[in-house]
Amino acid sequence: MSELSVNPDLANERLNATFNVENLTNLIYGGPEKVKRRRQIHKVASEDPFYKKLKPWSYCSVEEQYENALAKHNHIKESIDKLELNGFDDLYYYKSCVTPHEPGPLDVHYGMCIYFDMTGCVTSHEPGHNLLDVHFGIFIPNHGTTRDGGTKGKMAGIKNPLKKEKGTYAQTEMGHVGKTTNHCVVVAQLFTQGTCHGIHTFMLQTRSLDDHSVLPGIEVGVIGNKFGFGTNDNGYLKLTNVRIPRDNMLMRYSKVLEDGTYIKPQNSKVSYGVMVYVRSMIVKQAFSALAESCVISIRYSAVRRQSETVPGGIEPQILDYQTQQYRLFPLLATAYALYFAGNYMSTAYSEGSQKIEKRTTRGIATTGLKAFTSYAASSGVEVCRICCGGHGYSQASGLPKIYVSVVPACTYEGENTVMMLQVARYLMKCYKDKQQGSQLPGFVSYIAEIPEKRSCMDEHLSFSCLVKAYKHRAARLIEAAAKQMQSLIQSGSPAHEAWNKSSVQLLCRSSGDSRTNEVLKAVCQLYSIHGILENLGEFIHDGFLSGQQIDYLQKAMFILFEVIRPNAVALVDAFDIPDQVLQSCLGRYDGQVYQALYDYARMAPMNQTEIHSTYYTHLRPLMNPLTSNYSKL
Repeated sequence: MSELSVNPDLANERLNATFNVENLTNLIYGGPEKVKRRRQIHKVASEDPFYKKLKPWSYCSVEEQYENALAKHNHIKESIDKLELNGFDDLYYYKSCVTPHEPGPLDVHYGMCIYFDMTGCVTSHEPGHNLLDVHFGIFIPNHGTTRDGGTKGKMAGIKNPLKKEKGTYAQTEMGHVGKTTNHCVVVAQLFTQGTCHGIHTFMLQTRSLDDHSVLPGIEVGVIGNKFGFGTNDNGYLKLTNVRIPRDNMLMRYSKVLEDGTYIKPQNSKVSYGVMVYVRSMIVKQAFSALAESCVISIRYSAVRRQSETVPGGIEPQILDYQTQQYRLFPLLATAYALYFAGNYMSTAYSEGSQKIEKRTTRGIATTGLKAFTSYAASSGVEVCRICCGGHGYSQASGLPKIYVSVVPACTYEGENTVMMLQVARYLMKCYKDKQQGSQLPGFVSYIAEIPEKRSCMDEHLSFSCLVKAYKHRAARLIEAAAKQMQSLIQSGSPAHEAWNKSSVQLLCRSSGDSRTNEVLKAVCQLYSIHGILENLGEFIHDGFLSGQQIDYLQKAMFILFEVIRPNAVALVDAFDIPDQVLQSCLGRYDGQVYQALYDYARMAPMNQTEIHSTYYTHLRPLMNPLTSNYSKL
């Protein structure tokens, strides 16, 4: 795109940046070669005429979104070999360009390289809680299925534990089970020879491979319209005494022999790897959502001018207003923080996936980050939307689509409150270990450090002092929560009751070149300082921070706004997100916002006719009853 076609304000923003954008892009995506490959894939995807002929997502009904998703998947499948897409990164880049924020009904197949004649999903979501009689031993809490391995033969039965409505039980909200898949992985408790062996997973066929008809004893369907994810046919599964082959148990680690003998895994934590991987991917998705939202809102804020500050003068860019900077710049800093956190977790997973002893700490770290980052991204996207004014509410902005795609991350793969309580439970265990003199893992070793009564912070606000402030705050809050629990137990409350009464407190405890380096340093400082100021009460509760130090922090934050301001557009440009991925009139690279909004509005189905059909059926009778059939004359 030539510079002549770019909005002059955006062109000036890029011209005045103090660092090389390409250097930062290379840092984010792993080097020049990876950036080059990424851009090649995006270019090919953006030029494919197949995607251009599809109806825009925002003008589609739910059924049309689902149909378009399947059409795209078919085309993607054909394109993989044709375009020589190799490996996860190539496919991820390609899909992000052609299905942005559109989770598809066949996504699992690209990640797992499964043949498309067998389509599958995982049925591990939450049904009702009113579980009644259990017929085959106890039930998996809140899932409602049991499985008995039997004592002979090769068949085993999945029985529901619920005695109501013909003895069947429904699991709901499973992705893709409604209309797409013909197999699913059922999570159930395993019983063999009268003994329960806990939670295991089993492959269950739900539909015929010949004509896609539903198999006997099984009922499936979609759950209806949702807040988002219209491209997904999330559904319910109802089972009535279904039997499946013993070999359909996923037996990589746990096994059941034909005589019913159960062989347990060598290590009970061996399955942590998948959980760590999935949650580390959620951290990356949170980064993508917040980064794209920052691109849209900051570019638009550089283009939009409003309100004279000097009578008769030029209206300033709204990005020049300190209130806009106060809302957007900390989110930009958070987006970079999420990137580095996600990158760290991916590296940690790769390095530690074969080390069983590290999986607990990796699991806890990803559990906490999953909850924190999905909350941060969800709330951040909403702030970005508000910062775009009324246009932010329009699908034309691209922000509503991003929002409804990131908000579910607060629920799937573990509801965030539950995730934070898991982290809190682990922190309580670490505190107890510290009291007993045990050595703590590196990332929670601060709990065992001798606390400093006062912060070392001065007007220079070094990173070491900022980190110490966060360590002090976390250690103090953990100790306070642990003491409250112990006090409740000593007063006679059972341990589980003491935990419940302390849960709110516990949630709070869990929750390139030199120029490029200087800009990133400012972004990092802003993230740290803003985090302290937003939670100030927890840092000053015991006098760790003084009034003067708080003044240093507040003054530094506004100075950092001035440092980041000339680089704000360049910092979002460094994310290198093409327009086809953003799908935003407000966040376009060329800044031609208002022409794009006009073109978008003209495409609306209601604008394809000069007079809408409702004029004849409803409006004309209302406005002129004398000429309508509804007239009393």
